[in-house]
Amino acid sequence: MINKIFYPDDYFPSIMDIDYSKIYKKGIRGLIFDIDNTIVPYNTYEIPDSVLDLFKNLTREGFAVCFLSNNKKKRVSHFEQLFNIHGFHTALKPTPFGIWRVIKYLNLPRNKLAIIGDQIFTDIICGRTQKIYTILVAPLVERTDFINKFKRSLELNILNNKK
Repeated sequence: MINKIFYPDDYFPSIMDIDYSKIYKKGIRGLIFDIDNTIVPYNTYEIPDSVLDLFKNLTREGFAVCFLSNNKKKRVSHFEQLFNIHGFHTALKPTPFGIWRVIKYLNLPRNKLAIIGDQIFTDIICGRTQKIYTILVAPLVERTDFINKFKRSLELNILNNKK
């Protein structure tokens, strides 16, 4: 059996399909979102209005929300401004350094946080090692480079062999 570190606590086809009221009832008060291929395709800066509305509703419903991305400052800053949500760039996921900054910023204990992302080897491992609730979503677009295709095939193998 593969170590539980690879398995998300929950899985949804997209961030739009997550039952946020259920998560709130579990005691989660802080949501940490990956950006690329989680809320927006990795190769664009365009955001659908439905996604902007979702984030407005999440903050209205009482969630503290921030971004945690391995991408560079320029890209993360763009989404910070669009959403009016703080973001952390160059997070080095799955290392704990970015999560430590998020915990300090949100001022919430780990058991009140959820991390939402599209990759097991960055987002899910990052959350699991820090004892944070993890939600995996399907990537918005498939990347065609060898490394990402290889990682996705490993992720599918892990998910298909969950016991």
